[in-house]
Amino acid sequence: MQNYFNYFTEIEERFQQRRGSMLLLSTLDWSLIETWREAGIPLDAALRGIDAAFDKYEARQKRGRMRRVNGLAWCAQAVMEAAEDLREAGAGTLAEPTAAATVERESGFEQDRIAAHLDAAATALDAAAIASEACAATASRLRELAAEVRLAAPESTIAHDMEALERNLIVLEEKLYAALTTAAPEELLVKLKEHAARELTPYRSRMGAVQLRQVEHQFVQKQLLAHYNLPRLSLFYMSQQ
Repeated sequence: MQNYFNYFTEIEERFQQRRGSMLLLSTLDWSLIETWREAGIPLDAALRGIDAAFDKYEARQKRGRMRRVNGLAWCAQAVMEAAEDLREAGAGTLAEPTAAATVERESGFEQDRIAAHLDAAATALDAAAIASEACAATASRLRELAAEVRLAAPESTIAHDMEALERNLIVLEEKLYAALTTAAPEELLVKLKEHAARELTPYRSRMGAVQLRQVEHQFVQKQLLAHYNLPRLSLFYMSQQ
């Protein structure tokens, strides 16, 4: 089984390899990867799409000077095309990927680390300066989940339980985001959406309307949580230390 982190790290590494430098991915890039994962785009399709986009870029570059590729979104159209090709060939399925499909005990998802991640997120939520009721409720639920993880038999902490836990965390995060959106000042939300729109402007011709909306949603969500110094809950954001 693939490590749960691989979907993100392999895409990052392939993009850096093809670009020829260690350019750090932006918040927009991470939002796009998260959108692909949630949409069920197979990792193979994402990697093929990145390769196809750069193959085309390099062919054009030989015929004239071109601007350097500075964002993963430049590959978005090619990734969607690669996903469609895989679907038509029956070589890939667009089912929603979950921790269950990608986690094994040896991948680093030990019980203590998972519980520590949940406890740390709960502590951060305790200090929230906004939506205090929703943050307190989320913190309480995270501590319940941490206790369940610690009490679980070691052999039960593989794919099947990670899938259920990750679903819970995604639901909790979406509920938290909804509460923050309701409580946040209108001007802040407008500012974040304007920021997202500016970041996405160079790539609008390469992304469909639905994908643009999804990436904008992910981008604004990340920025809103960061603005209030609140944690991401997904196991992907768990410290690897």
